[in-house]
Amino acid sequence: MPTSPGRRPATHGLALAALLLAGAARPAAAAPAVYDLIPEQTFVQFSLLHFDTSTLRGRIGPVAGTVTLDPEAGTGYVGLTIPTGTVDAGLPVFTARIRRADLLATQAWPQAYFVASHIRFDHGQPAALRGEFTLRGVSQPLTLRAEHFACRTERSGAAPVQVCGGDFEAAFDRSDFGITFGLPFVGNRVRLQISVEARRR
Repeated sequence: MPTSPGRRPATHGLALAALLLAGAARPAAAAPAVYDLIPEQTFVQFSLLHFDTSTLRGRIGPVAGTVTLDPEAGTGYVGLTIPTGTVDAGLPVFTARIRRADLLATQAWPQAYFVASHIRFDHGQPAALRGEFTLRGVSQPLTLRAEHFACRTERSGAAPVQVCGGDFEAAFDRSDFGITFGLPFVGNRVRLQISVEARRR
């Protein structure tokens, strides 16, 4: 039987309702999780060989920054600001030497940066962060690999807050950043361990 002008068949209305219901029932994609670093729990530790016998070690921090993780999409972002002027080698004389212009040059370049937008996830957790490390105004590719990563829940007022963190390691040649003082007696290869904790917004 023909339908009157301006009137849709009932079956069309049923199909439209079914589509709307299906859309309402489909779970929305989870939004990426944004975290702010907890500075007092986030530090960069470094080490390199001295005369091929002992190891020189030091620490820089606290480190500030943000992290965005979306394990479902396999994407994320990490941005770290590293205050090189806070370097501490354990002895004042060593610390002062490392801050000089032929090493970290902390007066001319008081901050280093690590920015990564390529994150590899294993079982929903970040396993490697591939990005760019800027030191003394020179930028080079650098990959941080997770040694350990975990999350916990804290109480903040009435609402629970997720805190995640871990240890990440990397290595680079300091000569790539123009730091050649002491070569070859002081090692060229610098090993990093970055310990981080971050609180979800």
